[in-house]
Amino acid sequence: MIDRPIISIVVPCYDEEATFAHSRDALLRQIESLIAEARISEKSYVYFVDDGSHDRTWTLIEAACTEHPGRVRALKLARNVGHQNALLAGLLAQIGKADATISLDADLQDDISIISRMIDCFTRNQTEIVFGVRASRDSDAAFKRATATWYYRTMRWLGVDIVPNHADFRLMGERALRALAEYGEVHVFLRGLVIQLGFKTEIVTFDRLPRQYGKTKYTFVKMIRLAVDGITSFSIRPLRIITVLGLLLFVMFIFMTFWVLAAWMAGIVIEGWTSLMLIFLLISSFQTLALGIIGEYVGKTYFEAKSRPRFVVEKEIS
Repeated sequence: MIDRPIISIVVPCYDEEATFAHSRDALLRQIESLIAEARISEKSYVYFVDDGSHDRTWTLIEAACTEHPGRVRALKLARNVGHQNALLAGLLAQIGKADATISLDADLQDDISIISRMIDCFTRNQTEIVFGVRASRDSDAAFKRATATWYYRTMRWLGVDIVPNHADFRLMGERALRALAEYGEVHVFLRGLVIQLGFKTEIVTFDRLPRQYGKTKYTFVKMIRLAVDGITSFSIRPLRIITVLGLLLFVMFIFMTFWVLAAWMAGIVIEGWTSLMLIFLLISSFQTLALGIIGEYVGKTYFEAKSRPRFVVEKEIS
């Protein structure tokens, strides 16, 4: 059992000028409250990661570090590397500094009031990883709720081990972070990687809050890209599906061959342009889809083979 652990709260930020003040104040109040309740150490802090913002986000972060020395710390990346890599940069920077790290998004739609329950799981139950999971999606629009349900079902069907309705709101102990640092892949999908670590886990549910300021940076295109990264990083089942479809098309070709020969021997004149074109379009579509899926995997292999750094740190304020 760990008594009063040092907790760091890692918050990746990208053009969060509108919501930064609200998030900073809310997180600092939460830390001070937990310290007053003797749940965490006085050395606990908030750690902001600027992911190459184009607005005044980094200026505001620097000012917060000056105003709250030690309590607010920060990392500035040299360029925008995406949410997952920015979050990973912040997490890995906590190794050797904190007993446990809590990650969440800057909009604070994740309910920070459950942080105390996460810490209880870590200190009392010695749980190394605690997932913050949405209790329901009733607040989402019908389209987003339907696509989210489809996404998690598809991921499970493809063999990807993932916690439904969990984004990146989680607690990770230092042992888990050290294990995570051993994974060197370029295309990072933390929701899948964290589960693979194999440590003891627990789930804490919460109701998602409305966004107070600013606009979401996760566009529909970015969500699709994240979904593709999750599938191609943890499952080769799409490649096997291509193989199965190819075999089915070959079987269909054999049957069609026998049908055409039988019709020819019976003296039946086959005009066949419509059926021929439909089969041609079917096979062409399948080939294009297959090449696209295979290309996605080949592209991933290409970037992994280059072993380029996932992020470059420009400045750190401790």
